[in-house]
Amino acid sequence: MDFTKTAEALKKRGYEVSCFSAGAEAAAYLNGKIDGMTVGFGDSETLLQMHLFEMLQTHNDVYHPKYPREGKNFYSTAKDCLTTDIFLLSANGLAETGEIVNIDGTGNRIAGSLYGHKKVYFVISRNKICPTLEEAAFRARNVAAPLNAERHGYKTPCAIKKDRCYDCRSPQRICSAQTIYWRKMNHTEMEVVLIDEDMGY
Repeated sequence: MDFTKTAEALKKRGYEVSCFSAGAEAAAYLNGKIDGMTVGFGDSETLLQMHLFEMLQTHNDVYHPKYPREGKNFYSTAKDCLTTDIFLLSANGLAETGEIVNIDGTGNRIAGSLYGHKKVYFVISRNKICPTLEEAAFRARNVAAPLNAERHGYKTPCAIKKDRCYDCRSPQRICSAQTIYWRKMNHTEMEVVLIDEDMGY
């Protein structure tokens, strides 16, 4: 996939951009860049597939809500992730015009991406990229969210039917909030890592 248009749009919005042909290459790049730091993770199937947690924890102080330390749980670990040097997450949609879209149920992933870190990395594979913001937002809600709900074993209408958002009132609903990143946040370094491979949802 040619990332030229998307990369240029992201750069105009203040992001650093790096492009890779495969997830393994991107993982090696991040493993080399992030060293001797505190690192927080937002929930991401893409990052899990890249085995970044396992790589980074060998030479960093890493926090991941999916893997809480002894005496910790998901929520306390998610709070720890909010004040790390580095925060890693993916996206539910990325427009070729440079807007990034994320949906969150608990809020820790979106919160961690907005403030509190020296640098934030958005790791985004090609299947998340859409021509317009409208299509990226549609993808986030009607493609990514149902697949993520199913991944977590939830019984929401979207997870069961696997076709679209039903704007349900289920207590297991994972789309409590949607964030559109119009540009890089002020006073925080942000880099978008683009991967020419289908990964995550």
